[in-house]
Amino acid sequence: MTWTPPSAQERQAILRRTRTVAVVGASPNPARASNFVATYLLGSTGFDVFFVNPNAREILGRPVYPSLDALPVTPDLVDVFRRPEDLPDVLDATIEAGAQTFWTQFGLYDEALAERGVEAGLTVVMDRCLKVEHARFHGGLHLAGFDTGVISARKR
Repeated sequence: MTWTPPSAQERQAILRRTRTVAVVGASPNPARASNFVATYLLGSTGFDVFFVNPNAREILGRPVYPSLDALPVTPDLVDVFRRPEDLPDVLDATIEAGAQTFWTQFGLYDEALAERGVEAGLTVVMDRCLKVEHARFHGGLHLAGFDTGVISARKR
């Protein structure tokens, strides 16, 4: 079986059917990408978001769980912010948790791992930011970048 990355339409369909997201590797540090994405997911989506990090107790006022199997729900999508060498274990935990989608952030790409996920019945998205993809399909991104409301370079 050969894995092919989901097309834009397929990624949009994934986001439409997703209700619960587990952010694995979420950080309480506001300077970390996972915290920025978590802030967006909580404030700009209808997703029920859960944080997974064995070294944190609370992120953005929400409880943090030590592992995927400790979550009170089965997540539809697992969004991964971990080192490349940690991905096989996170994939195994995602399969065991019964999630539908394994999603890795920018810079995380392993085709053999993706094929293993697909063989286990998962939809696999790699090297894509969940926040960027959600914003793209919900009007938060434009050709020039993020919708900041400021399009002109003119001085005020």
